[in-house]
Amino acid sequence: VKSPTLRFLLGLSISLVVLESQPTKAQEIDELQADLSQMLDAYSWKDARWGVLVVSLDQSDTLFSESPDSALSPASNLKLLTTAAALRILGPDFRFQTYLLSNSNIANDVLQGDLVLYGTGDPGISDLFFQEREDVLELLADQLEDSGIKTVGGDLVADASHLPGPLRPYSWDPKDLNDHFAAPVSALSFNENVVSFRVASSGRAGSRPEVHTIPENAGLDVRNLAITSPRGTRPHLSILREYPSNPIRIEGGIALGARDAWRQMTVSSPPHFTASVFRNVLLERGIRILGDIRVVRSPQRSVLTTITSPTHRERSRVRILAKHTSAPLSEYISVINKRSNNLFAELVFRTMGRTQEGLGSPEAGARAVSAALTEIGVPMEGVVQLDGSGLAAGNRTSAGTFVSLLQRMAETETWNHYWASLPQAGTRRELRRMYQTAAAGNLRAKTGTIEGVSALSGIVRSRDHERLAFSILLNGTPSTTRAKRVENLVGARLAEFVRSPEREPSTIVEEIDERIVVSGQSSQRYQVVSGDNLSSIAYRYGLTLNEMLQANPRIEPNRILAGQWLTIPQRGGGS
Repeated sequence: VKSPTLRFLLGLSISLVVLESQPTKAQEIDELQADLSQMLDAYSWKDARWGVLVVSLDQSDTLFSESPDSALSPASNLKLLTTAAALRILGPDFRFQTYLLSNSNIANDVLQGDLVLYGTGDPGISDLFFQEREDVLELLADQLEDSGIKTVGGDLVADASHLPGPLRPYSWDPKDLNDHFAAPVSALSFNENVVSFRVASSGRAGSRPEVHTIPENAGLDVRNLAITSPRGTRPHLSILREYPSNPIRIEGGIALGARDAWRQMTVSSPPHFTASVFRNVLLERGIRILGDIRVVRSPQRSVLTTITSPTHRERSRVRILAKHTSAPLSEYISVINKRSNNLFAELVFRTMGRTQEGLGSPEAGARAVSAALTEIGVPMEGVVQLDGSGLAAGNRTSAGTFVSLLQRMAETETWNHYWASLPQAGTRRELRRMYQTAAAGNLRAKTGTIEGVSALSGIVRSRDHERLAFSILLNGTPSTTRAKRVENLVGARLAEFVRSPEREPSTIVEEIDERIVVSGQSSQRYQVVSGDNLSSIAYRYGLTLNEMLQANPRIEPNRILAGQWLTIPQRGGGS
């Protein structure tokens, strides 16, 4: 076809066919809304309340909403507020410091006074970032040993005064306080403030079983009241504590030759726990503490109000004997969002309060979060934040707040850190859901679960790569398991959404190659779905792998991704 007029008319006819064969954008959105409504209706419970919102980050239109402004309990979705504010207030490069301090002289290898182990809120003194849980304490001991100190003449002071708020938020359910997810919050923490018990039968029936703690030398008050029963019996063994400040009781029995019994429990005093383990680390190096372990929680009783305050009268006398610097905050917010670690969230939350107001309390943390997010345009009216983790049932926010948060954070310089901290769907170590759907390897979202509450908020790309911010909150559900099935269905459906079956008509017309039109040849486009590989796609269209590679010269043959567009060449001749 050589006539310019004929070529124009042929191109116009192609574009008209494309336009007529495709549903409108409104139809696609109507279908999406109908599908999502059906999903929610299928799991409606009498007293349950949904709050759902889906907004396009790229086109700024609302694709679905269901009571988006309802104030609901968000469970661990609240961590999205905490971590976003932390990136704003503290910055991705913020690091916690842990110190060994003293205001005493050293003479003849003896520190003639107290040795102060001073924490500023680092939750990472554990085996989460190190090969062994005691590694940070060993590093501090290395530095102390290098100073030549062999004996501490005074006490080992566990100073947690940097964050003097309550160990356990008053809003937490008392029945949770023995469990690891409700670990006490302290400026001086170790092993995420939990200890594991291993109870083993002794070699003789009628005697007490053996009780081991991990870590050892934890300084806990444990009452072993259990009995080793005869072989073959099936007694019941209990490890009990009515309240965190009470002694831990081991009651009942364990049969001779039975498997060891295990139980993890929170510690009652994190500073004392940390200092007890550290004292043993020093003792193994031959460094003796002549005094006792003494815990300081009040700034008024601390050897200093803060090591950085230039107005402190005794600053010139305070000596830093050792220091440990944590991993950056960017790594900690990944622990908070991907592992949903409550202790990390609470300590970062209180650190923001300390930074902004000089108070390491939950109330100061909440004010800091609200101010930081309001500053970037997130509507915080009606938000009730009682803690940093979302464990408190009395927290309140809305799906609209979470979607606005994602919209505003996407405009900030810390967005990449924030986005990377969210669990990815279809991965074993992150969000182990939505396998073999378009959401796998695509959707990133924070989960949330407490009694009667399920939540999922995050970002997913549609089939045509449009970024969709969504929030799904459900309160009053009798089954969080079934609620998560709905979340999975919604996430997968959003990943399948497309504003037209292929792409925008204008884009298709623009990309028609004049040489193909003239020669009568054509090609089509295919979007990769999860599980595809290049060989299987080539086989499906009766092509060779070589033909696919020639038509798509920029792709990596062994690494095609779900959502990626490929050109499918059409065989055939023409005149």
